[in-house]
Amino acid sequence: MTSPQSVEKSAKNGKLLPIYLFVGDERLLRDRAIDAVRKAALGTGVAAFNEDKFTAGEATVDKIVSAARTVPMMAPKRYVQVRSLERWDKQKAGEEEASDDDDKSTSPLDELHDYAKAPIDSTCVVLVATKLDGRRRLVALARKSGFLVECNPLEAHELVAWIEEAVAERGKDIDRETAALIAELVGPELSPIVDAIERLSLFTGDAKTIDDDAVRQCVVRTSTSDTWSVVAAIQRRDLGSALATLKEAYDPRDRGLPMLGAIAWSIRQLAKYKTALDEGASSGEASRRAAAFSPSRVRELEQRSRALKPRDLERWLTVLAETDLALKGSKRAPDAVLEDMVTRLCRR
Repeated sequence: MTSPQSVEKSAKNGKLLPIYLFVGDERLLRDRAIDAVRKAALGTGVAAFNEDKFTAGEATVDKIVSAARTVPMMAPKRYVQVRSLERWDKQKAGEEEASDDDDKSTSPLDELHDYAKAPIDSTCVVLVATKLDGRRRLVALARKSGFLVECNPLEAHELVAWIEEAVAERGKDIDRETAALIAELVGPELSPIVDAIERLSLFTGDAKTIDDDAVRQCVVRTSTSDTWSVVAAIQRRDLGSALATLKEAYDPRDRGLPMLGAIAWSIRQLAKYKTALDEGASSGEASRRAAAFSPSRVRELEQRSRALKPRDLERWLTVLAETDLALKGSKRAPDAVLEDMVTRLCRR
């Protein structure tokens, strides 16, 4: 089992396996890896003579295997791609009782399994599915032989690092807290994040750094200082100040969701920091878990976490979740929903 990032890197270095099985929902990483594999396989050869693309269910498995066994013409390898493999995953995997030594195939996936046991070196076969039953013999073989590529959403810390790298590729700098803010507001899917990074890169122009102010103006229209002011007022039970700050920062064009996302990000960062401290972590480790790296933000988290009671934090997170549902499904005015949220958060 491997990741799409490692497959992409290996392919760009000219290292290919004769077969890959891509499984998972993260399309951007998957498609980038598949594109790298395709380019490495075909090289400078003529694609029209050496490339076949199929969709499971629209082409027979015999035709696919036949294409895989065809000799390449004036190219390093043939490239054969099969998408939507889950269409052949209707038969329950538990019914596949045939052993690896049984030549009788009970489904197209079995026939692909039989091919994958001894793939042709002169062909690169790429099999793609959003999800396959892990009990399938093809999946088990792919995992055992190392050609299973799991395309899963990135973990939170991986996502922040990925954003930093994507920004650096565009010749820009971004601090980790701002990257974490983008991840929280736009993620976890990578395609919307790429779109946000592209917009931020264009918005900042010749400026070297993408900062919180750029995110506020281009992505969310709400600054972290505004959201922290709201959180601080909520923690003091100062309803008047919280509502005044909310009214000043609210933009009716956003219908409340970005504002909610920014407030939720601030509260979740505080929650991660406090939870880490309660578990015995050092301040440095707690800061890392909360993606807080500027000294001023760490001091603020330290101060606020001392006064925060666990039961209040649990209630806050519940109120935020309910507000998210209300903004997305209620006919009430967004500003009224946010005002109700702040009122509830300020209650003891």
